[in-house]
Amino acid sequence: MPSLKALRGRINSVKSTRKITQAMKMVAAAKLRRAQSQAEAARPYAERMARMLASLGASVAGSPDAPKLLVGTGQDRVHLLVVVTADRGLAGPFNTNVGRFARHRIRALEAEGKTVKVLSVGRKGAAFLKREFARLVVGEISFMGKKRIGFEDASDIADRITAMLETGEFDVCELIYNRFQSVITQVPTAQRLIPAPMPEAEAETASGPQALYEYEPAEEEILSTLLPRNLAIQVYRALLENNAGFYGSQMNAMDNATRNAGEMINKLTLNYNRTRQANITKELIEIISGAEAV
Repeated sequence: MPSLKALRGRINSVKSTRKITQAMKMVAAAKLRRAQSQAEAARPYAERMARMLASLGASVAGSPDAPKLLVGTGQDRVHLLVVVTADRGLAGPFNTNVGRFARHRIRALEAEGKTVKVLSVGRKGAAFLKREFARLVVGEISFMGKKRIGFEDASDIADRITAMLETGEFDVCELIYNRFQSVITQVPTAQRLIPAPMPEAEAETASGPQALYEYEPAEEEILSTLLPRNLAIQVYRALLENNAGFYGSQMNAMDNATRNAGEMINKLTLNYNRTRQANITKELIEIISGAEAV
C-alpha cells in the first residue's frame, strides 16, 4: 500500500496536470472560433474557383498547348501526395487519422503499379509516414513557431508543386488533409489538384438550353493567370480546414483529459482517506493494546 506522502504527491501532480489541460482547452477553444470562421469563409470561394476553372478548362483540355496545371503531363505513372497535418500533437487522433488515410492511399497506388512521392506539410505527418515510407518523402514543410498561417505560405507550397511539375517529377498530384466538419468530426479527404477535375459528364449532357460564354481575353490567357492562383487557393483552403480541425480535436482531447484527471483525483483522494483512516485505526489499536498490557 502506498504511503500517505506518496498519495499526496500523486494527487498534487494530477491537479497540476489538470490545470494545464484546462488552460490548453481554453486556448484551443478561443483559437477554434477564428480558425473555424476562416475555414468556412474560404470554402465557397475555393469551390466556385475550382468549378469555374473546370468549366473554362474543358474547352481547351484537348489542345496540345493546354497548360500542365490543367491537364498534367498526359501520363499516370508518378503520383505526388501532398499530406497536410499539424506541427503539434496533443490533439487526439487528429494527426493519426490523416496519416492512416495517406498510408492506405499510398498502398493502393503502389498496388496499381504507380510510383508514389510524398510532400509532407506538417511535422507530425512527416514523422508518421517516415516510419514506413521514408523512401517516398521528397520534402517536408513545417510552420512550427509561426503564429498564423497566411496565403503566402500556401503560395510557397503551390510554387514548389508547380516547379516539381515543370521538371517532370510527377504526373498526378493529390492533396490529403482533414476536412473540418464539426468540432468533434474531422474527415480525412483526398482532393486531386493536377490534372484539374473536369465537369461531370451528366452536367455536360444536361437537357435544356445551356448558357454560352465568351471569354475576353482568350481562354489560354485567362488560364495562365488563374491556374496558379487556383492551386494556391486550394492549398490555402486545406491549410485552413486542417487548422480548424486541429483546434477542434485538441479542445476535445484536452476536455477528455481534464475530466479523466478529475476522476483520477477523486479515486486517489478516496484511497488517501482510506489509507489515512487505516493508519489512524492501527495507531489506536496499538495504543489500546499497550494500555491493556500495562
